Amino acid sequence: MSPATRSALAAAGLDPEGVVAVIGRAVAEDLPGSESDGQSSRIGAVDASRIGAVDATSEATVDAALVGHGALVSRAAGTVAGLPVAAAVFESLLGRSVTVTLTAHDGDAVSPGTTVARVNGPVRGLLTAERTALNLLCHLSGIATLTRAWVDAIAGTGAAIRDTRKTLPGLRALEKYAVRCGGGRNHRMSLTDAALIKDNHVVAAGGVAAAFVAVRARFPGLPVEVECDTVDQVAEAVAAGADLILCDNMTSADLRASVAIARPAGVRLEASGGLTLRVAPDVAATGVDYLAVGALTHSAPALDLGLDLDPGRPSGPDWAGPTVEES
Repeated sequence: MSPATRSALAAAGLDPEGVVAVIGRAVAEDLPGSESDGQSSRIGAVDASRIGAVDATSEATVDAALVGHGALVSRAAGTVAGLPVAAAVFESLLGRSVTVTLTAHDGDAVSPGTTVARVNGPVRGLLTAERTALNLLCHLSGIATLTRAWVDAIAGTGAAIRDTRKTLPGLRALEKYAVRCGGGRNHRMSLTDAALIKDNHVVAAGGVAAAFVAVRARFPGLPVEVECDTVDQVAEAVAAGADLILCDNMTSADLRASVAIARPAGVRLEASGGLTLRVAPDVAATGVDYLAVGALTHSAPALDLGLDLDPGRPSGPDWAGPTVEES
């Protein structure tokens, strides 16, 4: 991975090594038994007789010396996210033989025909890396696009859109990054950075107040959020000292009543359950601080992007290597 891509990932709040690990698992699905050390290309260097070790189609149809360039282009309107991740895919597979130029930024609005990145390098390798790069880029851009729709729906209300832990295993950091690209905010990243007392915890502990007291006693410095189904439970949680209350499947009237109880005590409220884009403005207008939307990560459709390839010519003694196109 290039220093520029590594820096871009770190600046986005992503662990570069974590991204490399995700890419490694994804590539292994397409190339079982292959290796990528992130420095030099393994594409074409694996024994072609080993089934699954190479991209069979590209191996058979593309001259190993053919170099060219391609453009990653949006086919639909949306919000792009994951460009440094896509760059890391190409660089992890092709090493120094590829050059990636980003022509858009994560969080940018794109329309059909928008070029978001250009890649230059061996055509075999570009085609082998294509699907892994697009799988991640399309998925993350889809999350950012859906998040942006929710953020726009409640604009001006003072409320914010937050995600949940309803993420695909192994992709949480990337998916929550995509939410940020769409203008949303992240809830807790794991079970360790905040406590969320849900209905089953309440049942197990014997009540809302009992559950809150138990968590506060065991982890005194940890932020504690309490899920409540009724206005009475909200009052109980506020009296117990909750930092944040999750109002689950409440009507707008109950949300307003909960705000009236919690706001004077400085307790924030988060609405969840049964939320749709259609009702989001009305829910946000009740005065809650957040809308929790699990659909951002578990149900976002992918944004359609594709790779438009322009094959060049086989490299030779006079070829000076891939060139970087100006964005």
